[in-house]
Amino acid sequence: MQAALLPERGVVKVAGDDARHFLNGLATNDIGKVAPGAPRFAALLTPQGKIVVDFVVTEAPAADGGGFFLDCPRALAPALVDKLKFYKLRAKVTVEDLSDALGVMAVWGGSPADSEYGLSYADPRLAALGHRVILAPGQAAEAAADLGAELTAPEVYDAHRIGLGVPRGGNDFSYGDTFPHEADMDQLGGVDFEKGCYVGQEVVSRVEHRNSARNRVVPIAFEVAPLAGLPVMAGDKPVGMMGSAQAGRGLALLRLDRVADAMASTTPLIAGGVDIRLVKPTWATFAWPGETKAAS
Repeated sequence: MQAALLPERGVVKVAGDDARHFLNGLATNDIGKVAPGAPRFAALLTPQGKIVVDFVVTEAPAADGGGFFLDCPRALAPALVDKLKFYKLRAKVTVEDLSDALGVMAVWGGSPADSEYGLSYADPRLAALGHRVILAPGQAAEAAADLGAELTAPEVYDAHRIGLGVPRGGNDFSYGDTFPHEADMDQLGGVDFEKGCYVGQEVVSRVEHRNSARNRVVPIAFEVAPLAGLPVMAGDKPVGMMGSAQAGRGLALLRLDRVADAMASTTPLIAGGVDIRLVKPTWATFAWPGETKAAS
């Protein structure tokens, strides 16, 4: 197994008598289903249905003080706290940014048990992403050893994530300008389409029921890595933008109908002078360019 402390991740704690109901009224997933050992991937959206911040929600056991811990981008943790406090009104809820004291470690490539050094939970997006542990950063080495994992650099985990085709906000899509379907949250368990209302729900439901997501982050392959942020072109037509890239694999946010047209006319996709090709991930159930229908 391998483990990596992820310096870009922060931790926000939401606690209090109304915490579950409060979060459930805001998040894209059903927080009623969150329990110790049963996390959920979710996001807070704008009223227009775009992602403000995405996070993994896990619950601490009552014996450890309880409360919900949001594993989120560290750079956005203060804004997440401010947004939650804006919505809380008279709810019996406390919201704290614990990012200065706690970090997030990813563990993958095996089946780790709980660590006595922190709060352990499976990554709810994909089983292959492994587990995560919220802990004091200074205890990462001890926690990795406790789990029987080799502590490695965060870039190693990033290559693992990219290889699985899992987007990372800020790298592969822009916060405040991306719908959940575009960031593949519908594919990675980040949206519950059966739950009640939350901020931005009407837009997300409309995209789902009309099957109208034209842009998505998808995995790609190449010989030489194009720089992040470069446009992806099909001839003289822009079809998207490059995101993360490592070890011959990457992610790009692409307009899929235009990509399908390019494939039908055998027009290559180019980013920064480099040919790129799509690689269908095992989890994709949406209509893939070049295929006649979505997977069942």
